[in-house]
Amino acid sequence: MFPDYHLHTSFSSDSDTPVNDVIKKATSIGMNSICITDHYDMNFPINPDEPELTFDLDLDAYKNELLKIKSTLNSSMNLKIGIELGVMSTTCQELENLLKNSNFDFVIASSHIVNGLDPYNKEYFYNKTDKQAFEEYFETIQYNVKHFKNYNVYGHLDYVVRYGKSKSLNYHFNDYYDLFKDILTTIIHDGKGIEINTGGLYAGLPFAHPHPDLLKLYKELGGEIITVGSDAHITSRIGYEFDYVKELLLSNGFKYYCTYCNRKPAFNLIETA
Repeated sequence: MFPDYHLHTSFSSDSDTPVNDVIKKATSIGMNSICITDHYDMNFPINPDEPELTFDLDLDAYKNELLKIKSTLNSSMNLKIGIELGVMSTTCQELENLLKNSNFDFVIASSHIVNGLDPYNKEYFYNKTDKQAFEEYFETIQYNVKHFKNYNVYGHLDYVVRYGKSKSLNYHFNDYYDLFKDILTTIIHDGKGIEINTGGLYAGLPFAHPHPDLLKLYKELGGEIITVGSDAHITSRIGYEFDYVKELLLSNGFKYYCTYCNRKPAFNLIETA
């Protein structure tokens, strides 16, 4: 089974799952490596209806606790320490500075906030068509990949579709082809990658992030760096539909998936037997 490289624990303000429960579950389903990637969203706008969602991670406490847990594990589980950064146009430089002296194994850059709103909140879609809302989100990613470089993979590239008024019904890849091509070309040029994020499947989409056509374009443009993650916030979703991911990658010509140590990718052969 692929190692799960997008996992959240109680260090993320939207999860109550203890780190040890994540490790226990991952081990029980046959994983020998995982990467914890808890949320840090600098200057996250607080929603009065959910004031507990701050995504303000205590980086030192987080790393120290994971290192302590890592030291207790035997060779059957290789725990990697990662982070998911919520990137906004207003925080690109601050996040660059934040990571200059960090010692994470792996960094996901993700777009969560667009003009002060998370697509998770219905307000994001007010007075917009789905197409307008999606395009605005993708333009944010386009800006971020050109101005923030201290990451390894960009997360859930079409996350916004999870929350569209009609989910993916009004999501048509070709409507954003030029945007996607520019985004992916930048990512590839910078030596970065993307993830397959199965959170889209349990959020009610008929595909994992990104859309299969977007994944195909990434491959056609020369993209090779791929990690696999469930975006799980509860243990039952760890490794969610990873068999589907295997077939998806192989059918699109990918022979390898990546793992990370000290921010350096290792290419692992996808077993076909």
